[in-house]
Amino acid sequence: MNLFLQQLLNGLSNGSVYTLVALGLTMVFGILHVPNFAHGAFYMIGAYITLTVMTLFGIPYWIAMFLSMISIAIIAVATERFIFNPLRKAEALHQMIGAIGILLFLTALAQIVWGPNYQQMTSPYGHAVDFLGVTFTQQRLIVIFAAVVIMLILHFFLTKTMIGSAIIAMAQNREGAYLVGINANVVAMLTFAISGILAAAAATLSSPINLVFPSMGDLVIMKAFVIIIIGGMGSIPGAIIAGYLLGIVESFGATYISGDYKDVIAFALLVIILTVKPTGLFARRIS
Repeated sequence: MNLFLQQLLNGLSNGSVYTLVALGLTMVFGILHVPNFAHGAFYMIGAYITLTVMTLFGIPYWIAMFLSMISIAIIAVATERFIFNPLRKAEALHQMIGAIGILLFLTALAQIVWGPNYQQMTSPYGHAVDFLGVTFTQQRLIVIFAAVVIMLILHFFLTKTMIGSAIIAMAQNREGAYLVGINANVVAMLTFAISGILAAAAATLSSPINLVFPSMGDLVIMKAFVIIIIGGMGSIPGAIIAGYLLGIVESFGATYISGDYKDVIAFALLVIILTVKPTGLFARRIS
């Protein structure tokens, strides 16, 4: 029973990180129809910015996380303005090439600035806690709690504010949103900013548990694409449910099957779900 609870906690922790990354990715795709492969690079750069301001300037963890979120939001908006916006009327292949170009550039930049070696990020929540026979670090609880808070804030922003309503309107019907006077450029920039904020938050929360290195976003973004396909392309509730589902299935699969197949489980789950429901769990019409 203790092992079960331990793996459930690990699954919720990993699922929280996957969900935050997938939410930013699914918002960009659902609203702007852009498959942003550079999202994993935003995640990676966010971790490095947090690590740098903490180690060089001694800035506390949460303030460093906030600075990273703002920095990645700016980078994400810049990529939308200078890369994706000029390509908005081009074929989808051109947008994909642009996203891959950003990914390669940021990965190379990280190797030049921070080097190729693995680095450890420390947080004030690294202490181990034993509860009912289950041992876990405080950081894993922080990951779960902070992710839920961020998702609640995002839900409030999208459903209770005028700007959020404009973003949802764009996601539901782009042409209708244009007709009622919604500024598509502003919505696009806000959407990319939010996606950058979510990526930086996920990276900062997970890095004290894992390591920071230039290719750390590659596997995460692959799993994020699996999540948005499983949840239904462009579906925010689907991304949340699929993210936690993937995290839990991975955790239990690595324990009860084999840790060697941990990263394969995501794609096996994708095949199983798409075989039963080809459009994903919460597919919606994209207009």
